[in-house]
Parts: sequence; C-alpha cells; structure tokens
Amino acid sequence: MAKGHIANQIRTLRFMAGEMTQAELGERIGLTRQTVAAIEQGKYSPTLEAAFRIAMVFGKPLDEVFQWEEG
Repeated sequence: MAKGHIANQIRTLRFMAGEMTQAELGERIGLTRQTVAAIEQGKYSPTLEAAFRIAMVFGKPLDEVFQWEEG
C-alpha cells in the first residue's frame, strides 16, 4: 500500500470565508473545535461524511478541499 497522507485547504478556505474560526466550522458540521483543528493540521483524517460536510460549508468540490499526497 502506498504511503501518503490527506492534505487539505481548510485553513485557507476559512480565511477566505470571512476568517471563519475553527469553532464556527465545527458548529456548522457537528464536530468540536479540537477535531477541526486536528483535521486542519493533518493529525486526523476526517470521516467521509465529515469531509463532505466541510466541502459543502465552503461550496467546494471534495477534491478542492482535500488531496491525497504520496510519500
């Protein structure tokens, strides 16, 4: 199995969405601020449902929010 990780653009998208806080994003998708922070920092991979919810908040396709990076 290839090694890699899930990268994301959440921090950039939050900033572009009027500097939305991690807590505000968490409230909109039903997760805690701590979980949002861990996902944003790449320390935790979101569930597929959470990933879709995050993408929907920003009105973006899933692959514009999350990317698979080899290595």
